Amino acid sequence: MGILPFVAEAGLIDHHCHGVLRTDSTRAEFESLLLEADEVSVLGGSFFDSAVGFAVRRWCAPLLDLPRHASAEEYLERRNSLHITEVSRTFLMASGIHTFLVDGGFQPERLLSGAELASSSGADAHEIVRLEHLAESVRPSVSPSGFLAEVRSRLASSSAVGAKSVAAYRVGLDLPGARPADPDVVRAVSAWGSGRLADPVVIAWLAWEALDAGLPLQFHAGYGDSDIDLHRCDPSLLTPFLRATASLGVPVLLLHNYPFHRQAGYLAQVFPHVFCDLGLATHGLGHQASRVLAEALEIVPYGKFLFSTDAFGLPELYYLGALMFRQALSDFLADGMHREAFLDDDAHRITRLIASENATRVYKL
Repeated sequence: MGILPFVAEAGLIDHHCHGVLRTDSTRAEFESLLLEADEVSVLGGSFFDSAVGFAVRRWCAPLLDLPRHASAEEYLERRNSLHITEVSRTFLMASGIHTFLVDGGFQPERLLSGAELASSSGADAHEIVRLEHLAESVRPSVSPSGFLAEVRSRLASSSAVGAKSVAAYRVGLDLPGARPADPDVVRAVSAWGSGRLADPVVIAWLAWEALDAGLPLQFHAGYGDSDIDLHRCDPSLLTPFLRATASLGVPVLLLHNYPFHRQAGYLAQVFPHVFCDLGLATHGLGHQASRVLAEALEIVPYGKFLFSTDAFGLPELYYLGALMFRQALSDFLADGMHREAFLDDDAHRITRLIASENATRVYKL
């Protein structure tokens, strides 16, 4: 894999990721975590027979002292002969990611925390507060009327560098273009009760409150697991919300976006506070990542595009996310220089922007 030297050497800020597993994985768990599937399909065969599965065998196997394209059986046998701590350290350090922005609000009992992730890799880590998880943790201990004040207080005092909404999973991305009134939120909280939050009024209110607190706000967009309705995850559905929040001047970040990455690029172009990435699609696409990254960069200003992995559970996904991103960006820049679309100095600057400088500016790191 030929990567331009200045792309290969660029330090990366992963502006959206999760932790890695605390324990070793069975084959079924490992395969399910390769993709967005809940479980391995008996009818569909092994998930190693996928773009990311072949990428693991090609690129991850040598880091475990196996030959390229080692079989899935050989790979998992070797992996499980090592302690999960060693496996995680190997892939995290090889990724070249020096800063992780960690959403620890999903299945935290299974995963290393941000601090533990940083310790494993010798990197820095910062928290991204997951809004729905915050609301679900607050609700049992307060009245509906006290809920608003408590959430506002926690957001105002949070050490997190940003917030995240999983509205795409709970209600879809067609959030209203107006801030919900406090009395309407109190009524919605009362009707919700507790447990899993799936009320559109409360979820929209949480997004506004994060922006009011000055926290850059991430939205999951595009494909995810079977808990989403994909047609409701098109980031263009956020247009009324983005139009209404532009004057606040707080960044909104569209995560992942595939197969709506072109829509995300459009939104990042026309709204001054909107940024986007390709996220988990980069490693999920394996050897096809270069084609789709080029599509994602078609119209977006390069100063509005960030790097992330959305890695969850498997440390291999951090490594592959970084590696596939470097290769795809290198291919994009090499093609541009060949066509004289930009100069060598421009390619260096674009690399710095996307690899780390955009994230540093957005999150004030």
